[in-house]
Amino acid sequence: MFKLSTLALVLASAFAAPAFAACPDASTSVTFGTYNSGVTNRAVAGTCTIDDQILDDEQQWGSQASFLSHVSTVSFNLLKAGKITATERAKLMAAAQASGIGNSIKVKIIGFNDFHGYIKSREGSSSNPGAASFAYQLNALRAQNPLNAVVSAGDMIGASPLTSALFKDEPTIEVMNRIGIDFNAVGNHEFDEGKDELLRMQNGGNHPTDIYSGKGLPADLKNNEFAGANFKFLAANVLDTSTGQTVFPGVGIKNFLGNKVAFIGMTLEGTPTIVSPSGVAGLNFGDEADTVNSLVPLLKAQGIQSIVVVVHEGGFPTVSGGQCTGISGAILDIVNRLDPAVDLVISGHTHQEYNCLLNNSAGKPIRVTSAFQYARRLTNIDMVIDTKTKDVLSITANNVAVPVPAVTNNTVPLNASVQEVVDHYAAESAVPAARVVGTITATLSRAFSTAGESALGDVIADAQLAATASPTTGNAVIAFMNPGGIRADIPFAAAGKTDGNVTYGEAFTTQPFGNSLVTMTLTGAQIYAALEQQWGTAQPFPRILQVSNGFAYSHTFPLPLDRNLNATEGVTFTTSVRGNSYVVPNSVTLNGVPVDTAATYRVTVNSFMADGGDTFTALIGGTNRLGGAVDTDALEAYFAANPTGVAPGPQNRIVKN
Repeated sequence: MFKLSTLALVLASAFAAPAFAACPDASTSVTFGTYNSGVTNRAVAGTCTIDDQILDDEQQWGSQASFLSHVSTVSFNLLKAGKITATERAKLMAAAQASGIGNSIKVKIIGFNDFHGYIKSREGSSSNPGAASFAYQLNALRAQNPLNAVVSAGDMIGASPLTSALFKDEPTIEVMNRIGIDFNAVGNHEFDEGKDELLRMQNGGNHPTDIYSGKGLPADLKNNEFAGANFKFLAANVLDTSTGQTVFPGVGIKNFLGNKVAFIGMTLEGTPTIVSPSGVAGLNFGDEADTVNSLVPLLKAQGIQSIVVVVHEGGFPTVSGGQCTGISGAILDIVNRLDPAVDLVISGHTHQEYNCLLNNSAGKPIRVTSAFQYARRLTNIDMVIDTKTKDVLSITANNVAVPVPAVTNNTVPLNASVQEVVDHYAAESAVPAARVVGTITATLSRAFSTAGESALGDVIADAQLAATASPTTGNAVIAFMNPGGIRADIPFAAAGKTDGNVTYGEAFTTQPFGNSLVTMTLTGAQIYAALEQQWGTAQPFPRILQVSNGFAYSHTFPLPLDRNLNATEGVTFTTSVRGNSYVVPNSVTLNGVPVDTAATYRVTVNSFMADGGDTFTALIGGTNRLGGAVDTDALEAYFAANPTGVAPGPQNRIVKN
């Protein structure tokens, strides 16, 4: 603990006992670091000792000069007051100089990523701790060092459960304001509703049309409207094509006792391939490594040598638990091309947990971290900075688990201020969230079969086909659903509902994007092309489309698939398997009849996919488009049309040979 007094406290009231409580120091002699001055430690101000008056070893200084100046001033006044001798003062100064204290400082950086608006504990999954537990653990780490920064590596909002999403993710911003984070490097999901909406998240103001906007607590509003973020969004590689300028600042700088640390924030270059075109209209996303490397000389020109990259792009380790064995993915290429001046990379996007040393462009290993997803982890990083050169001397990091509060008799500590926000929005959303929209006979899981099919994916595809099958709604005969758009299971049993009931909150959390359905005409050849794009060269990992009843096919994709598309069986999606043809010829059928490459079919997808989202560019060529219902509404209608209960099917529409 800190036991330093300022000079005013040192000599206040003629050495009356100071107001701080950490007195006296029990050391027998005055010691700075590992250097013993040889001066006997004794009480010189009430119950406080010489050590108490000068310095506890944990105190940080911006330079050695500032530390020596402090010791000189305090020791001079102690000499003047007759509390020490001139010889003792000289010994104190010699030990202070020999100690090297002030030549370095330790800065704590706390990182997280892919929060996705999971402010309410257990919403979406029983493994999600919620914002109040997250905030408590974060503040406990922050209390270890007042020299700290808290940064998010993107997707703080977007694809959120109902408690945040119903209110346009304003609750998540208000939670982060109360926590007091510093920077968020915007992710792809921050662009789900476009640049203007993201600017509103930063600057405040109510949504122009949404009735649930501006519903926060009075303390979190400004002029009775949503106040916006108190922290800075960063996006160094996102340019507005109309101005040639970045939409948000590229760099955030924090000054720690005269030592500046630069945080370069970016989203992934591939954002336009995974966000609806309307969300990225008028924007250009630059190469991540090239962007960083162009900024390094500018930062150095300002005397900044400590550089952290916070990027919404990541990797896939082959084992769980934070290890980096066999890590693959885009983050490797980015780090391999980084200027050696970069000291640390905090990443996200892939929803993985890792703490790695990866080589930069000079072959030097640098620390690269990612903190899993949904508030389940925090990355605790300690960075030691040389106060003379301003460069980083060392970095250590570990991922810290955030505990999940119990439903009853909870003992997990929670941040009361943040819980207040969560409770407020939970109450505001309680009525619409609890509305029963249907029943199920068993949990509808998004977990993949070895072929890549899920029970919930089947149901969603069937619901979308049902919503667009009539002549007036599209004449659809096939529906495809992208797996990344399915965000949570629908459980048979959960707290606050009757077993088997499906609530609106659960249906919304499963599909939180508010995509509309689009029915289009595709040739059989285009359907074949879309299926091959599931593992195409543009895919960072396989995206197996969920298909409606009556449609079936076989494939020979060589790797097993799990929910996270990576590692339960010790394999990853390697470059060598991309772009190959894996659809078994003549296996693609509709109601048992082979799909004719020359024939045309009416196919329904969501609006995100319709414009080539998730790199399904074959769908862009679809003609005679007809817009339909919102995806959540289609799912609700499907439940209503099956009042005896929707059951998970056998997952036999997709077969792996």
